[in-house]
Amino acid sequence: MQKLELTWIGKDDAQVPLEPRILIENPKYSYGTVEETTLPSGKPWHGNMLIHGDNLLALRSLTQQYTGEVTCIYIDPPYNTNAATPYYDDMVEHSYWLGLMRPRLEFLRQLLSEDGTIWIQINDDEQAYLKVLCDEIFGRSNFINMVSVNMKNIAGASGGGEDKRMKKNCEYILVYAKDYSKLPLFNGPYEYIEMSDLIQQYLDEGKSWKYTSVLLNPGEKEYIGSTIDGDGNEIKIFRRINVVTASISQLAKRDGISQKEAYKKYSVSVFRTTNAQTSIRTRIIDFRKDNNIQNEYLSIEYIPKTGKNKGIIYEQFYKDDVCNLFVWLRDTSEIIEGELYKKNLQGTYWDMNAWMKNLTKEGSVQFPMGKKPEKLISQIFDMCTQPGDIILDSFLGSGTTAAVAHKMGRKYIGIELGDHAYTHCHPRLKKVTDGEDQGGITKSQNWQGGGGFKFYELAPSLLKEDEFGQYIINPEYNADQLAAAMAMQEGYTYCPDKNTYWKQGRGTEQDFIFTTTQFLTAETLDRIKETMAEEESLLICCTACQKEARNRHANISVKKIPQMLLKRCEFDRDNYNLNIVCPPQIDDTEEEFEDE
Repeated sequence: MQKLELTWIGKDDAQVPLEPRILIENPKYSYGTVEETTLPSGKPWHGNMLIHGDNLLALRSLTQQYTGEVTCIYIDPPYNTNAATPYYDDMVEHSYWLGLMRPRLEFLRQLLSEDGTIWIQINDDEQAYLKVLCDEIFGRSNFINMVSVNMKNIAGASGGGEDKRMKKNCEYILVYAKDYSKLPLFNGPYEYIEMSDLIQQYLDEGKSWKYTSVLLNPGEKEYIGSTIDGDGNEIKIFRRINVVTASISQLAKRDGISQKEAYKKYSVSVFRTTNAQTSIRTRIIDFRKDNNIQNEYLSIEYIPKTGKNKGIIYEQFYKDDVCNLFVWLRDTSEIIEGELYKKNLQGTYWDMNAWMKNLTKEGSVQFPMGKKPEKLISQIFDMCTQPGDIILDSFLGSGTTAAVAHKMGRKYIGIELGDHAYTHCHPRLKKVTDGEDQGGITKSQNWQGGGGFKFYELAPSLLKEDEFGQYIINPEYNADQLAAAMAMQEGYTYCPDKNTYWKQGRGTEQDFIFTTTQFLTAETLDRIKETMAEEESLLICCTACQKEARNRHANISVKKIPQMLLKRCEFDRDNYNLNIVCPPQIDDTEEEFEDE
């Protein structure tokens, strides 16, 4: 059956299964206090993860433990711009670039939860090709949006404009759901405009700027009665006595400052009034008439059932007989780097210009032509995640995604192949943990420090060729690592039992695996059998075995390393920066034990 798809040189070449590698913690780089817990699915969570190694191999390894567990994936892969940087070899021909992306996206899709989303940032060199590739992998029906992001102050995004091409000041984020039908509603993103620029824009366009009043003193409040909302929930009503207000222009003149400075000084108390048509306002108007209330100002307290103030006691002010509602500038503004910005709900155009001024300083690490602002990543997480959700970035770069997730109380997995896993990501996350990182979203999140992360190295290949061209067990593996690797190879969870040495890994409640480099004798097998429950089964992986031990017990299977592994996947390869290629042919005759 024909289908719509993207083709490229090498797409249909035979793909070799990847070797599942274990992750080995490097305690030298692990840092802080890591809380181990259980995920809602029942799987164990061993703490935030910073992984150094090829991301394709790392993603393959993560699928066994975390398939379906990741709520949000953000990646910022190499853009294939023919502009190599000290951090990425980005000069890859288009077919190879697509070959690089395809298997990684397939693994990332496996890791996503059913209600999860993936956000892929890219520029216009490969955006169109990536979109079609993602349609094929995630399904066109699961495409959500393509976001255009103003990144004009980032050096890596400002090329062109000298001759035939326009200056590049936008990048793009492709957004896909794992399953659109299960996707929850997003929280809205906002765009930011400096307040003085916005006011001047209104004046230039002849529009009325209405946020001109300041509540200097809310006065004393006196309870005068209650009404109810549409669901029958109580709304408490108060009269306000001795309320003091003034205009921004009056305050600027009184304080001897500019109106811009006045807005910054009084920003939390600036308001406008509106005759908003709401059911609550109608009830307050009726209450005022029914009880012949004469006070100029009233306020109410209630607990909203929806919206950003859901579940908390919320206060609103009303003025005059018609109960004009106070609308606060603080609800639609934010102070950024000492400047007041108006924030408006935005669609698929995100202007990040306000966060570019100090981008190079964020995290106290330099990462030319690749760093993204913490505000951009936090906006994504605000939209589609909750504290405690798992975030993943397999092109971690300078560590921005992990730093933002840490500050926002999300769990995270970050993967980075380059040395800047040590020089950028580790020191940045260390400062975040210690509360020493004061840039980015630190203030808006009120981040004070805490938590921690574990640093992992991707294990070397389990098998390697010896001087005679034969595959042997890699001598870099110790006994525990070999046992963990064999458990992963066979689809077991590595969880050694302290009381029963042969229970190194578990498949089901009664299904176990045991790996040994000792010569396995029939006598040893019999002793193990005596300690097994009748309903238990055991797989033993060994390097050498007595002939009499083979097929000795019906519920104990014996396999030999490395012969049992040779036909499964490609070993002794550590770099998958280009297309996966077929390894040398391996003899695929039936596995046999040599007589010992």
